Amino acid sequence: QVHLEESGGGLEQAGGSLRLSCATSGFTLDVYAIAWFRQAPGKAREGVACLSNSDDATYYADSVKGRFTISRDNVKNMVYLEMNNLKPEDTAVYLCAATSAYLWTNSAQADPGRYDYWGQGTQVTVSS
Repeated sequence: QVHLEESGGGLEQAGGSLRLSCATSGFTLDVYAIAWFRQAPGKAREGVACLSNSDDATYYADSVKGRFTISRDNVKNMVYLEMNNLKPEDTAVYLCAATSAYLWTNSAQADPGRYDYWGQGTQVTVSS
């Protein structure tokens, strides 16, 4: 049974850092594409960072490039999102997602409809 569980969210001041973790189980992580999405109240779910399962290519939303880094540990079955220089507009629920499909384009990697498995999310709040 596939399971993803996020942790590491919280309240942080603007300019600060947080590291989100996603514990995975029930599947072989290194053959899955994984991603972090976020959803703020009243807004659509947004692909923040994606890591492909074909060549480990990464995708980042323009709003987080240079500040966020996605990574995975296939031995520990963990996925991470390192977030630096946080801004109030980063406030959202952050969700970890996975799919066995090969996502060859940035648009596919950032499309929540392409992912089969989701965690429950962790709240990130950035104060100004």
